[in-house]
Amino acid sequence: MSRWWPVVALLLFLPMWLAASYGVRFGLMEDGQWVGLCAVPGEHWQCQARSLLGLWIHFQVIGWVALGLALLCQVLPGRLGWWGAVLALVAGVPALVLYTASLGVFAVVLAGLRLVRASS
Repeated sequence: MSRWWPVVALLLFLPMWLAASYGVRFGLMEDGQWVGLCAVPGEHWQCQARSLLGLWIHFQVIGWVALGLALLCQVLPGRLGWWGAVLALVAGVPALVLYTASLGVFAVVLAGLRLVRASS
């Protein structure tokens, strides 16, 4: 297996993850149809997912998880730190899209810096 395969897979995965995050934002969180459908609690599973995601956004859970992972991967050695940075990016991209950009931007930048850091 080539050592560039994880980088190529990451570069293919991140745009799709960004598109999926925007799909959740505009299809579930901002679409007006859910206001009427979610008036009756427990009727649709999408309403429960929207409610839970709303709580995560309110308490900035996604942003803090991404930032915590990005900070942790700075001190992890070698491949473990690199894969930690990948996880921080996976959490940071939805944080940027889902109303937690203030924390998500730091997480994405720190994770990106860890990904390009040369191994010692």
